[in-house]
Amino acid sequence: MTERKPLGTSFESWIDKQIREATERGEFENLEGAGKPIPGSSDDENWWLKNYLNREGVRADGMLPPSLLLRRDVERLPETVRELDTERQVRAEVAELNRRIIEWLRLPDGPCVPVSPVNADDIVARWCEERAAASVSKREQQPRPESKPPAITPSGWYRLVARIRGRR
Repeated sequence: MTERKPLGTSFESWIDKQIREATERGEFENLEGAGKPIPGSSDDENWWLKNYLNREGVRADGMLPPSLLLRRDVERLPETVRELDTERQVRAEVAELNRRIIEWLRLPDGPCVPVSPVNADDIVARWCEERAAASVSKREQQPRPESKPPAITPSGWYRLVARIRGRR
């Protein structure tokens, strides 16, 4: 492959000649990966885009239209607020989502997916129910301590005797 193409020949015939000669010499036999598909390629026409996004660590959510992102966020809202600690945080999360929904409803962009603002009271009520159920299940899982009378330490005896002597 180090020789240069002669001036009078076309690229196609020169390349074909080099491939034919290499085949005759047996340079293409026993190659690694012979008969296997090219790694990273598939029948999907956007395989290169998926590989690029994976390699760069980019999530594909950024390519979704806003209406689909909002719809997905509404569906995932119960899981999102489950991790929050206070009702104020839950209401703030719902308010932020509702703000984005109303902004999209004013100037819709992309496919028209039915999305409407979320009722914060319903989400808070569901959040409270889940927290109450979780706390009950935690209490049930914890072993109950056996009720024993408190042990009286030597210092406790002295106090008891001193109290008795002081009353007489």
